[in-house]
Amino acid sequence: MEIKEHSHNEVKIAEVISDKILINCIEDALDLIGNIYYQGFDRMLLHEKNISPDFFDLKTKLAGDVLQKFTQYRMPLTIIGDFSNYSSNSLKDFIFESNKGKQVNFQFSVDEALKNV
Repeated sequence: MEIKEHSHNEVKIAEVISDKILINCIEDALDLIGNIYYQGFDRMLLHEKNISPDFFDLKTKLAGDVLQKFTQYRMPLTIIGDFSNYSSNSLKDFIFESNKGKQVNFQFSVDEALKNV
């Protein structure tokens, strides 16, 4: 795992880069939040490929459980990826509603995510 640092409007942002799935369960999310927080970052960018596919199946409740931890520990998260491949209307609605707020966002690219910080 590599952490690429970005800064935007005095906000220190960690882009997590890995070839592996980093979040398979709530404990993985907590470990990642702690790691990023203790390195002094204010926000996290995480790529879709680094999250278990179960996250994107809302019936598993993994997304709700994981995102609750990001909210609880006040670590804003942007998930980067191409979400047009998912056919679930519930997921599309979830992404749409999430993008109205500041805590959890879904963006197509890192550049787009940094513009919306």
